[in-house]
Amino acid sequence: QVQLVESGGDLVQPGGSLRLSCVASGSFLSISAMGWYRQVSGKQRELVADITGRGSTNYPDSVKGRFTISRDNAKNTVYLQMNSLKPEDTAVYYCYANFYLRDFSSRYTHWGQGTQVTVPA
Repeated sequence: QVQLVESGGDLVQPGGSLRLSCVASGSFLSISAMGWYRQVSGKQRELVADITGRGSTNYPDSVKGRFTISRDNAKNTVYLQMNSLKPEDTAVYYCYANFYLRDFSSRYTHWGQGTQVTVPA
């Protein structure tokens, strides 16, 4: 079994910053890609940022230049630094990780429980 636990969500004023963390634990061989999605009630979950095992990153235009994803492989942790926050960034933020559980023939994607980020208008 694997687990992802997010933290860092909060209410922050426009222009402010937050840092989200997501720690992976459990029984697995390694983790390949990790990332963050966000979801507003009634809308589809959308990609915020992801990072490969080698550190290559990907961002949509909506957050590029404001958000930075990073990971600490020794701690099985992925971070999301969010700067210049806007009201439209308000959402529940979910982290995910692609795990190699028992061998390297297949990957298993697991999600965290989500953490709320609120930026009032």
